[in-house]
Amino acid sequence: MMECVRLAVVGGGRGSAFSEALKALTDKVRLVAVCDTNEAVLNKWKGEYPGVKAYLDYEKLLEDASVDAVFLATPLFYHARQAIAALRAGKHVISEVIASTSIEDSWELVETVRQTGLTYMMAENYCFMRPNMMVGHMAEHGVFGEITYAECGYIHDVRELLHASDGSLTWRGNLFRDYNGCTYPTHSLGPVAKWLAIGREGGDELESLSTFVSKSRASAKYFHEHFGDEHPGSKPEYWGLGDSTVTMLRTKKGALITLKYDVQSARPHNMTHYSLQGTSGAYLSGRHDQDEPLIWLEGASEAAHPEWESLWLHKDRWEHPVWRRWREEAERTGHGGGDFLVLEEFATAILDGRKPAIDVYDAVVWSSVFPLSVESVAGGGKTVPFVDFKKTRNEGRS
Repeated sequence: MMECVRLAVVGGGRGSAFSEALKALTDKVRLVAVCDTNEAVLNKWKGEYPGVKAYLDYEKLLEDASVDAVFLATPLFYHARQAIAALRAGKHVISEVIASTSIEDSWELVETVRQTGLTYMMAENYCFMRPNMMVGHMAEHGVFGEITYAECGYIHDVRELLHASDGSLTWRGNLFRDYNGCTYPTHSLGPVAKWLAIGREGGDELESLSTFVSKSRASAKYFHEHFGDEHPGSKPEYWGLGDSTVTMLRTKKGALITLKYDVQSARPHNMTHYSLQGTSGAYLSGRHDQDEPLIWLEGASEAAHPEWESLWLHKDRWEHPVWRRWREEAERTGHGGGDFLVLEEFATAILDGRKPAIDVYDAVVWSSVFPLSVESVAGGGKTVPFVDFKKTRNEGRS
């Protein structure tokens, strides 16, 4: 039995955000290598972790027998192919979101996990945020009754990340230029999928989606203000992605999910927008860090009319066991503690020889909103069925 997971971080820039989590998990995870195309990034890691191996070449890293697992913190377009290569090299994989940008790559990723028998987990840290896990714990125990509707949204102006200082596009800029749909769905959809037990025995399945997108204006305005009329990005027609995207998802049991995605509009962010409606209760997330998450449970209040109350009034009974165990360590890390908890879950799954909380099927189904929504938008908002990745590839869509 493996006593400790020897981990390599791939993509040292974003990966550095997990440094505190790595230090808190030394009994389960030992950092042995880091890979990045920027030597300055590698040197920073070597200064913080003396003795860590540094690689500029990902293929060379995969040849290193001292590496048990890789953590992919690279741009999302690389995730699927890098994960497949690592699995074929005998490495376990934890991948930042999203897992894949195409149905074809998703099939190959699923098949590779099946063939190798290795652990694959998507590091969807929003699933591990404290309120999201608490609501999921309550939903699992039927506190809301039968869930009929949910909302989720990722609203975060990231236009400053679309370009380098000279105005050339980053990978995010290329993404916004070339695709029109919900291209970053899992922060929103992941927690809701957990609440609805999507893909779980006795739970539900995603059946179909329809996506609608507004006109594109916000990025053109931004590039005009920062780089002038000469920059092609100052023209609305340059950008493929509209400002606001709304995806409607239906489940096989008849639940409805509204997913909003807006990463261009000028406004304060609301990256953790959620709501849940059941036959016996409802939940509303806070709109910002100082806003309370709210809950209403039928029969729980003596008020004459239904009234919202703080979710935290129920923490003594419904705090998720993971947060009871790891709260102190988790709260020292990013994304509401999720950065610590995804690594803890990944390492524990390997060491215990069990399936991780977010497995390859979760990863590809949630991530498939990207290509399926692009297809829907291209068809004027047509309804597109989800793929059943638990079948064989030849069996096609459900």
